[in-house]
Order: sequence, then C-alpha cells, then structure tokens
Amino acid sequence: MAEYSFDVVSEFDAAELTNAIDQARREVSTRFDFKDTQTVYDRRDGVIVIESASEERARAALQVLREKAARRQLSPKLFKAGDPKTVGKGRGQLEIQLNAGITDDIARDLRKRIQNATAKVQVRIQGDQLRVVSKDKDTLQLVIKTLREAEDIPVPLQFTNYR
Repeated sequence: MAEYSFDVVSEFDAAELTNAIDQARREVSTRFDFKDTQTVYDRRDGVIVIESASEERARAALQVLREKAARRQLSPKLFKAGDPKTVGKGRGQLEIQLNAGITDDIARDLRKRIQNATAKVQVRIQGDQLRVVSKDKDTLQLVIKTLREAEDIPVPLQFTNYR
C-alpha cells in the first residue's frame, strides 16, 4: 500500500520580499500623506527598519508594506512589528522582525494539533520542518485544512513536497 506525505515548513521568498519593499518605497514616495516625511525602508538580515517623520507615519508605512507583501503572497504573520520609538529630531522608527522558521516549541505544538485532528497520520520533526505521512490522501488534506484554519499559529506555514 502506498504512503503519501507532505512537509510543513515556514519560509518566505526573499525576492518577493525585496519586491514588496521596493513597491512600498515607490508608493510612499508618491503618496500625498507621506509628502515631506522622508520615509525610509531599510532591510538588514532578519530585520526591516522603517523610519519616518513620526511614529504614526512609520506605522502607516508598515501598513503599506503589509499591503504590498499580501499582493505578492507573503503572509501578514511574516512581519512581527516591535513598538515604535522616537529617534533624533522627533522622527519615528519601527523595527519589524521577519518571523519565519519553525522552532522546537512550535513544532511540538503543531504535532499535537495534527494528532488531535486525526490519529491516522505519523508526524516527524526534521529540524525546522515537519513531515506528515499517511496511507490516505484525504487524511492529509484534513491536516492541511486544520493547520490553514488555525489563526493562533505565530508563523506563516507552507505545505511542500506533497506526494
């Protein structure tokens, strides 16, 4: 009897993120409500720093970035914004952590959720991904549906290598 499987991962396309940041930069530079705010998006490793004329404008610039990312199929869960702070001359700054990757705690939580949904699957934690195996394709579809509908999972999930 054949076995079917898929992997649960949490990653993002770096090129799409770069494109979303570039689009947000262009929109902010042309929008009237951002005129004379000198809003800057700066990406360093796993952090995006937004700096603008005030904390409120920095939050608005984050919203523009989220909209552009959503159009490029990047999950809103990817952006974990910190508290806005005031830097020199009253300018607002916002640090956004890129929230991807499955930690050990999240992996154990996901395994528990999957086994609560159905007992007909095997779940193996393999580093920063989970392999879900079953003899029935419908059971795997149920697991994917269960994980997609869960709103309280802190990272964006993708389902790869469906066989």
